[in-house]
Amino acid sequence: MHTIRVKAEHEYDVVIGCQWKDQVLQAVSSHARVAIVYSGAMRERIKELAPSDCEIHYFEVADGEAAKSTQTLHSLWNWLGAAGFTRSDVVVGIGGGTITDLAGFAAATWLRGISWLAVPTTVAGMVDAAIGGKTGINSDYGKNLIGAFHSPQKVLIDTSWLETLSDRDFSAGLAEVIKSGFIADEKILQLLDAKSLSDIRSNAELVLDLITRSVAVKAHVVGSDFKESFNREILNYGHTLAHAIEIHSNYTVRHGEAVSIGLIFAAELAGIKAILDNQVIARHRHILAAVGLPTTYPKDAWHKLYPLLALDKKSRGHQLRFVAISAVGQTLRIEDANEDELATAYERISS
Repeated sequence: MHTIRVKAEHEYDVVIGCQWKDQVLQAVSSHARVAIVYSGAMRERIKELAPSDCEIHYFEVADGEAAKSTQTLHSLWNWLGAAGFTRSDVVVGIGGGTITDLAGFAAATWLRGISWLAVPTTVAGMVDAAIGGKTGINSDYGKNLIGAFHSPQKVLIDTSWLETLSDRDFSAGLAEVIKSGFIADEKILQLLDAKSLSDIRSNAELVLDLITRSVAVKAHVVGSDFKESFNREILNYGHTLAHAIEIHSNYTVRHGEAVSIGLIFAAELAGIKAILDNQVIARHRHILAAVGLPTTYPKDAWHKLYPLLALDKKSRGHQLRFVAISAVGQTLRIEDANEDELATAYERISS
C-alpha cells in the first residue's frame, strides 16, 4: 500500500493498493450518516459495505455521463434533504469518474459543502477524475461546465476493481496515464513502450506503478495550482478537442478515447507551429495505438467540432488556447493558432 499526499484547499491522502471496504468503514465511522452514491454496475459489490455504527443510505444513479445531469443532481439533493443530512455527515462516491464528479459536486453544494470520499473503480477515475478536487456535472453546452473545486477527505484506490473492467474502459483510462507521461514523467512512456493492452493488464505490478506515477504527477500539479489559474491547465493536454468530440458523439466516444485523439491533434498542431518534432508526434501515435486507443476521427466532423472548441474552459473571450509540449515533460500554451492551422492539424488526424 502506498500513500500520496495532495495539497489543495486542505491536505488529503490518496491511498493506492488498499482494500477499499476496510478503508471506507474506517473513514466513515465518525459520521452519523453516510450517503453511498454508485452506479448500477457497482450494485453487487456495494452490498459488501454495511457499517454497523452509522446510518447508511444508498443512492443508485445511471451509468456513464448520463449521471452527470441537473436532473440527477436535483434528485440527489432532495434525497439528502429527506434523509436529514447535516454538515457532520459524509458522501461516498463509488464508481468511475462520472460518479465521483457527481458525488463530489453534491457534497460541495449541500449545505455549502460537506465531507466526501472518493472510491474510483476505473483507471481514468484512479489517475484523474477522483484526484484534484474538480467536481461537477455537464450542461447542454458542454462537459463539466457546472462545477466546484471541493476536495475529498480521502481517495481510496483498490486495483481489484479493475479485474472486471472491460478492455475498452481499461484502454480508455490509459489515455490519461499516457498524457501524464508526455507532460511530466517520461518513465511512464518507457514503461508502456512496445506493450499491448494485454501485456499491461496481465502485469499487476506494472498497473500499480503506472497508477502511482500518474497520481504523483497530478498531485504535484494540483498542489501548485489548485484552482487552475495557470499551471494546472497542463493536465488538459489533449482535452480541448477531446471534449468537443465527446459532445459531437453524444458521449458514445469514451472520454479517454477522445483524449487519445485530442493528444495527437495537439501534437500535430505543435508540429505545424514548429514547436514539436515529428519523432515525438509519431511516439504519440505509436503508444496510444498499441494499447487499443483510437488515433483518428471522421474528416467530415470538423465543421461541427470547430465551433465546439470555443466552449473549452481554457478559452479567453474569442481566443482559443491549447496546451502543447515542445518535448516530453516541457509544456507550453498555443494561443495564436488560426483557423487554417487548426484545420490542417485536424486533417492530419482525420479518417
